[in-house]
This record gives sequence, structure tokens and C-alpha cells, in this order.
Amino acid sequence: MPANGCEVMKKTVVLCTGGIGSGKSYVIKVFNCLGIPSYDSDANAKQLYDTDQLLLQQVAEIAGEDVVVNGVLQRQLFASRIFSDPDKLNRVEDAVHPAVVRHFNKWKEEQESDIVIIESAILLESPELVSLPDYVIAVSAPLKIRIDRVMKRDGLTMDQVLERLDNQWSDEERIRYADFVIKTNDRDAIIPEAIKILFQIRNGKR
Repeated sequence: MPANGCEVMKKTVVLCTGGIGSGKSYVIKVFNCLGIPSYDSDANAKQLYDTDQLLLQQVAEIAGEDVVVNGVLQRQLFASRIFSDPDKLNRVEDAVHPAVVRHFNKWKEEQESDIVIIESAILLESPELVSLPDYVIAVSAPLKIRIDRVMKRDGLTMDQVLERLDNQWSDEERIRYADFVIKTNDRDAIIPEAIKILFQIRNGKR
């Protein structure tokens, strides 16, 4: 117990993950409406390049001092350096993941909810991040629905969508690690499923 006598509330961390077109963002909005705050790890990772000084220092050491000018990342130069060099890319990712954890933990402690959600498409694939959540929710949808959603949303061709899908884990791989699965098939209601999951988490059930 802290010195001031106030007990710190233990927060349960729930990973919500799903591939492109799975409906993950919609599921997150449902949980937000139920009072559960969420942290978008992918979006925040991009912002950390502008705000995390340790990360910027590490990036400069990996990609070259000239990729950071007056504390600002030169993104075009940075991208050209790391995406043409797999070793540099892997080293940058190894630096970004701890930065995300630092930022997430700070954000988590600022939340009043007893449950918080971290949203990520790739967290399960990262050794540095996979131990972060207490529970995992995998969001899945039939392949045809996923393809149609992404084509409509992003204006991509079917081949372009399939190429992106090939670069991600399959729904089956994510489900192997999941405590809960939410299927967004455009028929079943999501809110009752989300309420049921929250009840089970608060009661320590899987």
C-alpha cells in the first residue's frame, strides 16, 4: 500500500487484436461506449517518434544522426534508410516496442477504469509485448467480408488487400492465443458479447 494510505487500483489489461478488415476498430468503439478506455498502440507508436527523446536517440544511432534534426525525425529519410535494410528495421522495432510499453503504462495509470484495452494488430507477434495483457480478445470475420470492407474503405483492389493479408497473422493464429473471440459477421450483435466478456473478466473467468 502506498505511503499515503490509498490503495492503488489494479488495472486489468485486455488486448484487442485482429487483422485488417476484421472489425477491430468497431469492437473497440463498443467497449469505449461501455466505459472501457482504449490505447491504440500502432497510432501511438508513430507519435512517439516525435515525443520520446530516448527513442529518437536510439533511432539516430541506428539509422544515422542526420535522420534527427533539431529534435525532429526526418521521416522520409528515416523510412528510406530502414526499409531498405532489414537489420536496421529490426533494430528500430526493438527500440519502438519498449517505448510503446513505457507510454502505455503511463497512460494506463492515468485511467480511472479497472479495465483498460490495448489495441494492436501485431502485439502477439512481439516477444517484448506479448506478456503485457492479462486477457486477449481476438476479433475475426469471414475472409470475403474482410476483403470487401478493406476494398471499400481504402479503395484497394482485391489483389492489394490479399497482399496485405498475407503479411499478417491469420485469424486462426490469433485465436490460438485468445481468451475470447468476437466475430463481426455483420449479423450478430456485438454489444451483448462485449458485456458478457466484461462480466467474465471482472469475475476472473476465461
